[in-house]
Amino acid sequence: MTTRKRTRPSKAGKGERNVQAFSVREFFAEFKDDDTCLNRVMEVRYGMRHVCGKCGVESTFHKITGRRAFACAACGDHVYPCAGTIFQDSRTPLQTWFYAIYLFIATRHGVSGKELQRTLGVTYKCAYRIGMQIRKLMATADGFEMLKGHVELDEAYVGGRRSGKRGRGAEGKTIVMGAKERGGKIVTKLIPDVRKEILRGVVLDTVEKGAVVSTDELYSYGLLTDDGYQHGAVKHVAKEWAYFDYRTGETHHTNHVESFWKLFKKSVASTHIHINAKHMDRYLGEFSFRSNHRQMRNTMFDLLIAAL
Repeated sequence: MTTRKRTRPSKAGKGERNVQAFSVREFFAEFKDDDTCLNRVMEVRYGMRHVCGKCGVESTFHKITGRRAFACAACGDHVYPCAGTIFQDSRTPLQTWFYAIYLFIATRHGVSGKELQRTLGVTYKCAYRIGMQIRKLMATADGFEMLKGHVELDEAYVGGRRSGKRGRGAEGKTIVMGAKERGGKIVTKLIPDVRKEILRGVVLDTVEKGAVVSTDELYSYGLLTDDGYQHGAVKHVAKEWAYFDYRTGETHHTNHVESFWKLFKKSVASTHIHINAKHMDRYLGEFSFRSNHRQMRNTMFDLLIAAL
């Protein structure tokens, strides 16, 4: 039998958001015009000096006037740094794209299509496309690695109503699952239901075996001990939010991952109002990226440009 000692839940993220933000003044000082933005893309993807793919000479590359291209100083071969990126075939100025990326990293609650439309001065169709492309980029930039150490698991239900009442199992809700490594990254997944086989598959694909896993009392999590995890469950129904296991020396709670879901749900309700289930994975990628890199400053912006 597990020996429990009830403890007071810790405040997730306390003292982690004191990093100064990348200000608007700093942004426009660094990215004055489209040419400056294009130079940054070129530097990140190829470098202003590199071995030319055509002549094989290590050469410098200079900007071609009036085009989003650079020419090799040795043979004149052209390099198009925007090719294969979210900027390809876009008539929207690069500075506008960069500023949209800045807005996504400067906020905690996300940016809606209408807000982008008003701020960037573009059509809603253009703003919506820019937003979706940036969310896709954020998910790509975040990468993936197996979680280890102590991991918290929790599922959440987003949106949906039934008979005018809100409820955990209401129709139309989208089910999402999060795995948060204490002191590390969070990984989020869109799942069809909370059956054992579904949750087990997510955990096996996300968390290294041998890790300590904290969950709530949901019956579907009961299989984790048999899969090689040190599993502890807090009983929320009994008003238990955290407990200390004397056998393992671990404190079990799900406060950090629940904190993420609380922010996500409030952001959806206040900023986006509603998210279509078929696009949920992009929004999850956006919020996960910001959560995983919130202690960074300009580096978060550079990560997105590097992910091009």
